[in-house]
Amino acid sequence: MESQRQKKFASLLLRDLSEMMQRQFKSLFGNAFVTITHVKVSPDLGVASVYISFLGAKNEQELLDNVLEANKQIRQELGAKIRHQVRVIPELRFFLDDTAVQAAKIDALFASIDIPKLEE
Repeated sequence: MESQRQKKFASLLLRDLSEMMQRQFKSLFGNAFVTITHVKVSPDLGVASVYISFLGAKNEQELLDNVLEANKQIRQELGAKIRHQVRVIPELRFFLDDTAVQAAKIDALFASIDIPKLEE
């Protein structure tokens, strides 16, 4: 379970990373719309797992690779942005968020269920 401190820090990272992705690192994504869906922070606040989603993207893995290549630059920009609010700039680990894909699969499963009607 996450502590209040972790939750607040994750919220700060989510807000600032989302803004940075929309403004400063827009060129990494082409026409795709990028969304930071969730951030999890380790108890020592040294590592942040960032879950990222791409809407309108044909090859999500390629876009994630672009983000991974720019990880150092993203972390530097983040550090410049939050340096007066935190002691340590966390190591960023980016993951592809496949929640929408999983939700679509579950919806398809529910749609395929054949429930016979009760006879009265």
